[in-house]
Parts: sequence; structure tokens; C-alpha cells
Amino acid sequence: MLIHIYFFCRISRSVLTLYPLYKIGCTIINRRNGVFNLAKVYVFDHPLIQHKLTYIREVQTGTKEFRELVDEVATLMAFEITRDMPLEEIEIETPVTRAKSKVLSGKKLGIIPILRAGIGMVDGILKLIPAAKVGHIGLYRDPKTLKPVEYYVKLPSDVEERDFIVVDPMLATGGSAIEAINSLKTRGGKHIKFMCLIAAPEGVEALKEAHPDVDIYIAALDEKLNEKGYIVPGLGDAGDRLFGTK
Repeated sequence: MLIHIYFFCRISRSVLTLYPLYKIGCTIINRRNGVFNLAKVYVFDHPLIQHKLTYIREVQTGTKEFRELVDEVATLMAFEITRDMPLEEIEIETPVTRAKSKVLSGKKLGIIPILRAGIGMVDGILKLIPAAKVGHIGLYRDPKTLKPVEYYVKLPSDVEERDFIVVDPMLATGGSAIEAINSLKTRGGKHIKFMCLIAAPEGVEALKEAHPDVDIYIAALDEKLNEKGYIVPGLGDAGDRLFGTK
């Protein structure tokens, strides 16, 4: 799968610049003047992902189709996000002869959807890694401070032993993702990735500043946030479109 890696570099307080680099598998070194925070951001350009994402964005796409498409894109993204899973060699017997072959080395994984929209991405990932444990983090926005507030957390009991993928369809301002990862880290989570369908540059920058150790995997990097905090061009409210609510 072809994806691009980007560095997000702040040149001034008001300017955020994207420096496209090269494809996955390269060691990333950036020595540009003015860089205050190295960030590894993977933006997918696989034709199937981009095709399905177009119909996810389309306003005429109904709830059933929207839900199915989100599930399918999550599966395709999971294929790449698990690229670095460790392997070990075992000996097996084929119909022809005995041979050495590779299997996953038993690394424990956890999927953490941010409620509620993140739930729509879970089954797609589990199709590839069905043994992964699933936790949940629920957040709501305080009407006065407009900051995310945690209201529910349920995680696997062996948090410190697992690699986690935090999922949410959208990364807008970055507030919910930052708070969810804060919650996971305070309970012992150490190895964390974040995966979303679309993101605004403002949200990516905020997340990387708050958690520079967390790699971000995105199906599409959109243009900006509008004055209401919506991603442009975006896909609307992912939770409402997944569950048929308004």
C-alpha cells in the first residue's frame, strides 16, 4: 500500500507547513530550521481507500452504506498500520515437506474507539486482528469551557503490556484525541498509535504537540477547519451518519 509521510513544521505562530517526504519504510530525519516538533504522519493514497472515502464524504450516502464504507476503509488502513508487528519463525509441515515459516510473535494489541463515532471503525480492524482486545473511552464537550471531559473508560486489564490503536473517524481540533490518549497513558498505556479517516492540519499539529510519541494514520488530510470547527471539505458529523441520528 502506498502512503506518504509528512512532517508538520511550525515556521511561525500562524503558519503551519506540510513537508511531503517519501514513502513508508524510510528512516525520517528532518533538519530544517524552525522545526520545533518532529512528527510522523502517514497519509494513505491507496486507490481503494480514496474511492471509498469519496462516497463516505458524499452527502447522499445513506446510513447503511456509510457504515459499510467506514468499516471497509478501517480494514484497509489496518493492513498498513500493522506493518511493524513482530514475527517469529516456526517449523510447519506442508503437503510437500517440512518448512520454516513466519507467524506473529504474540504481541498483544488493543483497539480503543473514542465514543461514539470510533465504534464504527472497530469491526473493520478486528477482521484482520480478531484477537485484539477492545476498550472504550467516552468524552463529552463541556458547554462552558468547550474542552473534552472524560465520562467513561473501560480498558483491558493488561494495559501496560499492549500496543494500542486509538480510533476516531475525524481529527478536527484534536481535543478529543489528546484527552483520550492522556486517559490511556495515565492508566499505563505506552505504545500508542492514532488512526482516523480525515484530519485537519490544525488537529494534527495539536495532537503531535501534545503527544509527539504517537504516530498518526490518516486516510485523507483535508484543507482546514471552518469557523465552527468543522473539517473542510470533511464528511459531516461521523457519529450522526453512522447511527442515523441528528
